[in-house]
Amino acid sequence: MSSGYSKAHVEHVSRVLRTAQSAPTLPVPSSIVDSWRRSVQHHQLDPGSLQGPRVLEAHQLNEHRERIDDFLRLAGNEIGRLHHRVRDADYCVMLTDTLGCTVDYCIDSTIRGEYRRAGIDLGTCWTESEEGTTAVCAVLIDKQPITVHKQDHFRAAFIGNTCSAAPVFSPSGELFAVLDVSAIRSPDDRRSQHLIRQMVIQSDAEIENAYFMYSTQDLWVLRAHPFPGYVDSQPQFLFAWDSDGVIQALNPAARRLLLQRHGRIPDTVDEAFISDRLPDRADDTVHYLSALNLHVRLKAPRRRPSARATGKVVEALDPTVARALELAVRVKDRGLPVLIHGETGAGKEHFALQLHAASKRKDKPFVAINCAAIPENLIESELFGYSAGAFTGASSKGMRGLLQQADGGTLFLDEIGDMPLTLQTRLLRALSEGQVSPLGASRPQAIDIQVVCASHRDLVTLVEQGTFREDLYFRLNGARFDIPPLRERTDKLALINKLLDEECTRSAERFQLSDAALEMLLNYSWPGNMRQLHHALRYACAVCASQVIGIEDLPVTLAISAPVNGEETSAGDPERQALIDTLVRNRWKPVLAAQELGISRATLYRRVNQYGIKMPGKGSYN
Repeated sequence: MSSGYSKAHVEHVSRVLRTAQSAPTLPVPSSIVDSWRRSVQHHQLDPGSLQGPRVLEAHQLNEHRERIDDFLRLAGNEIGRLHHRVRDADYCVMLTDTLGCTVDYCIDSTIRGEYRRAGIDLGTCWTESEEGTTAVCAVLIDKQPITVHKQDHFRAAFIGNTCSAAPVFSPSGELFAVLDVSAIRSPDDRRSQHLIRQMVIQSDAEIENAYFMYSTQDLWVLRAHPFPGYVDSQPQFLFAWDSDGVIQALNPAARRLLLQRHGRIPDTVDEAFISDRLPDRADDTVHYLSALNLHVRLKAPRRRPSARATGKVVEALDPTVARALELAVRVKDRGLPVLIHGETGAGKEHFALQLHAASKRKDKPFVAINCAAIPENLIESELFGYSAGAFTGASSKGMRGLLQQADGGTLFLDEIGDMPLTLQTRLLRALSEGQVSPLGASRPQAIDIQVVCASHRDLVTLVEQGTFREDLYFRLNGARFDIPPLRERTDKLALINKLLDEECTRSAERFQLSDAALEMLLNYSWPGNMRQLHHALRYACAVCASQVIGIEDLPVTLAISAPVNGEETSAGDPERQALIDTLVRNRWKPVLAAQELGISRATLYRRVNQYGIKMPGKGSYN
């Protein structure tokens, strides 16, 4: 963007803000004007700035992604489908978290470099305080779908972009993410983006419903739609309640329906459907609720697995892990707290589950909470609970906190290093006194819990930096056990076989690995550790066309090596990525890939070597 465009945009923003109070009509929506005013007055930003957005470092991006790991996996399919619908018009699809950071990104490889230069990429941050008015920040503030088109953007750096975004809500009704479709070129008329905006809203609802069904597997779930044929495939309304009939989750459409019908969200399902008789059992029958003109089907909760039976428990065949587990059981049964340290995805929660299952408290509850995955304003009520009417919006029956739910058993605090300092003080007091005070309660309640904590960060360093209480550190660090990363474990073969068996059991299909695929899995460095291995095997089972998983069925990231002969090549080069995409589409068969590209096999091999691409089972071509 040239300085001339920058100056013109500054004049445009200034003119609109000066005349906003008196002008009968404005060239931009009123919500955009409000954001512009905040950008100037509160954030003191320069509308003429041509600087791109802040970009997270790789380790920071991984931390943001880890906080919503399961959600990202579920949302990925719909993000891919949405991109397939808009890619021919050179749009990209972004997903940001509630901090405005881009945690997932889908774009055609041929335009990736151009969009990166325009400031649109994985890891970019889009908050109003930093970037002024953008579609992402508008959704974060107003929690409504919006199109921010070209000069609607506050900063001149982005006035060539058009962005349509929508909020993704969690089953509890909290804002969870933002889905965005953007392009760096488009017609000037804002109405040209109407169809794109509708696509975003449609995909947004699909993501919300997928995450709803995943999050409510242990609850009763009612799917509903005005037409019976859509009840299972595209339910419009989703309701979930526990065994006591207390409503625990609603998708946005169901929430709006109940608010319209009752003026509030009822506490129980009986109150919500007082005019209709719900199905009394879960089966394949679609029922009709005449009062609401809805067809519904009821799904029963799954049977909750015990810690010993859960598929996440992996046998510790590596001598280092086995010895650590043996010692940890002894320590825990002596009443000492256990601190687990290891890289992200290395299996810290697996280790904690095994520890609980082997301890004296194995028949008592195992309650886990990821301190990094819950918004700071919710951690306190999640941990300590609250009494009836403790605050606006609180359940009339109150809520037992996780410390109370773990009474008699084990409380697992994952990523303890991300717990806010104020809550560290409350946690320390609860552990020291053996009692917990729910929000709004008049008296504390006794608890008997054993605490196991985990972190990929060094708590000693956090103590030195003043972000973690020293007294809490010593309270939690009765004994520390380090979980080795997957690349250093000696039981990789056993882990691969066990996880593949579990995936086969889950899908009711039988798969086996070819020798070449197994060799690749054993030799890969696994920066994402156990979680990445699990996802790789699940992906392979999903795309495999036979019962034998070959190299072509594994994620492409496993087949791409560093540049050969120490040559410098850019992993983000559009031509390199296009070549990889073509090879993947043709299942890494050189003849077919060369035919699609319209080049000879010799030319294909020369480009493979030039870009440092490792052909599965063959290495690079010199």
